[in-house]
Amino acid sequence: MFGSIGMPELILILVVALLVFGPKKLPEIGKSIGKGLLEFKKASEDLKKTIETEMDQIQNEPTKAPPETVARTAAPPLAEAPATPSGPPDAPPESRPIHPA
Repeated sequence: MFGSIGMPELILILVVALLVFGPKKLPEIGKSIGKGLLEFKKASEDLKKTIETEMDQIQNEPTKAPPETVARTAAPPLAEAPATPSGPPDAPPESRPIHPA
C-alpha cells in the first residue's frame, strides 16, 4: 500500500505523530491533509483536461503551409510580350513569333 513501508513502521509513525501533536490536534491535521490532497487532485485533473483539450484543438486544426513554403511553390512570373510584335501587322497574334526580352 505504501511501497516499502510496512505495518510496524506505519504504527511507529502514528505513535510519534500522536505524541508530538496530541490527541486533540491529530484529527484536525488529518482533515487538513485530506482536504489538501483533494484540492491537489482536482487541480491536477483540471490541468490534465485543459492540456488534452488544447492538444485536440491543435491536432484538428487544418494544416497551413508556412509563408516561405508558399513563396517557393508559387509559379514563376510570366515573361512579358515584346512591345512591338514582329511579323506582318495583319497576321493573327497566334502566328506571330514571340521573342523573349
